[in-house]
Amino acid sequence: MKHFKSITELRKLCLVLPEKDKKAEQATFIRQNNLLKPPGSLGELENLVAWLASWQKKEMPSLDKVCIMIFAGNHGITDESVTPYSAVVTELMVTQIEQGHAAINQLAKTAGAELRIIPLNHFEKTKNFCHEAAMSEHDFIKAVETGYNAVTPNINLLCLGEVGIGNTTIAAALSAALFGGNGAQWVSKGTSQSPEYIQNKQRVVDKALAKHQDILDDPLEICRHFGGYEEAALLGATLAARYLNIPVLLDGFVCTSAVAALQKLNPSGLDHAKISHLSAEKGHLLLAGNLNQYPLIAFNMRLGEGSGCAITIPILQGALACYKGMSTYDEAGLPSPK
Repeated sequence: MKHFKSITELRKLCLVLPEKDKKAEQATFIRQNNLLKPPGSLGELENLVAWLASWQKKEMPSLDKVCIMIFAGNHGITDESVTPYSAVVTELMVTQIEQGHAAINQLAKTAGAELRIIPLNHFEKTKNFCHEAAMSEHDFIKAVETGYNAVTPNINLLCLGEVGIGNTTIAAALSAALFGGNGAQWVSKGTSQSPEYIQNKQRVVDKALAKHQDILDDPLEICRHFGGYEEAALLGATLAARYLNIPVLLDGFVCTSAVAALQKLNPSGLDHAKISHLSAEKGHLLLAGNLNQYPLIAFNMRLGEGSGCAITIPILQGALACYKGMSTYDEAGLPSPK
């Protein structure tokens, strides 16, 4: 079990990270150029295989053990009327997932993935970040540890998701604090279509940015001040995956914002992670651009729960099946293309 004594200790772990296996990555391209197809004709599928190999650190990657891990938490910022839903809905949604009745249960089953749901801090709310830091250093570190220690070494691919009423406001605030801008740039509808809620969310984000302007140069303090328990756990899980040689698929806007601090701290901090889908939340595309990524699919989804990851898993499985199962030109008795 990993224990962090302070944010300073956590920061050190983020600054010096394991690198990818370039030899394994290159081996996949060599093999794929010899498969029975025009070189490069499977496009992004070939790059995905190379990505899996480089972070699993083996020339023949596998997807035998795919895990969708969902963290759930509640937010004090819901006291500011940023959503029409009560925080109690978070716990109700977790119950639905535990009983197998949510969308993510069906999608995980279809993809053949293990599903784990991990509530944080007994569903107690963080503090209202309009008035004070969302979490104390102790509570922030404890949530990061929960995420870090939830990741087990036997996973081939870690897919991260979240449940938490109010967390699109959290995502907008984290994004604005990390990359600049204001509420109007980062906020959109979340769970509400009402212009009243959207405008209020924008005001809340702007108020919080002004309140905490003194810490905006420190990515981890931004996570502590603006984030939530489940966001901190997502950051911890993503960091653990890096040290365990596990590639990561991120869900939508909330997940991406939760781990963006890793790249702010270290330019290679999210090289082992890919954004599974482009959320319908307008801030997600802007955030992905700031991270020099583009999501793998765009299905206009904004459910959360890791649903975008689950939809993307079969794409990676198909890419890997081609890589492992296709014949080479030699095996087919055909001359390879010049």
